Amino acid sequence: MKIIMLGAPGAGKGTQAKRIAEKWQIPHISTGDIFRMNIKNGTELGMEAKKYMDQGLLVPDELVVKILLDRVAQSDCKNGYVLDGFPRTIPQAEVLDAELEKLGEKIDYAIDVDVPDENIINRMSGRRACVSCGATYHITYAPTQKEGVCDKCGSELILRDDDKPETVQKRLGVYHQQTQPLIEYYTAKNILKSVDGTKDMEDVFQSIVSILV
Repeated sequence: MKIIMLGAPGAGKGTQAKRIAEKWQIPHISTGDIFRMNIKNGTELGMEAKKYMDQGLLVPDELVVKILLDRVAQSDCKNGYVLDGFPRTIPQAEVLDAELEKLGEKIDYAIDVDVPDENIINRMSGRRACVSCGATYHITYAPTQKEGVCDKCGSELILRDDDKPETVQKRLGVYHQQTQPLIEYYTAKNILKSVDGTKDMEDVFQSIVSILV
């Protein structure tokens, strides 16, 4: 079972991807993690990707797909995998499909965790992070015992720049422009399934489970 997770930043797709991976005993593959692993291990593909990253350039789609295919060719992926953070654009999806087709494989499901922008902005602007130990909280969903103070180490909590409403709005703009067209792309391929990401995390997971079983 080969699955792609779609959804805006903050929609909770990473959390759901991890749970799918645990339930079905398949790897949760995040492109960021594979890049870091290849660079750390000094692989040829990793070094090639690092050249672009060191210059602040985007790694070309073909190279990203090569690194990804190298990962999914490993034995732990024989029963499938969950892709999180890739593809982000139509060209990436096309290259991925073409390469998988050469191997006689294809993506089985693209699952869209659908959450309206205003919910995401409220969710993310309510996050707080500890300046010392990095623990994260939410003023509504996971508050600390004492406001503004970390339960674990007693340090101050901050609203990270990434979570500020104006930053979140920008990230959502990029998502709608680049990634949302993938919803139409996978709908046309008859593999898109959408779940209501505004529900409780457990309910969202059960919706996904009912699609996959």
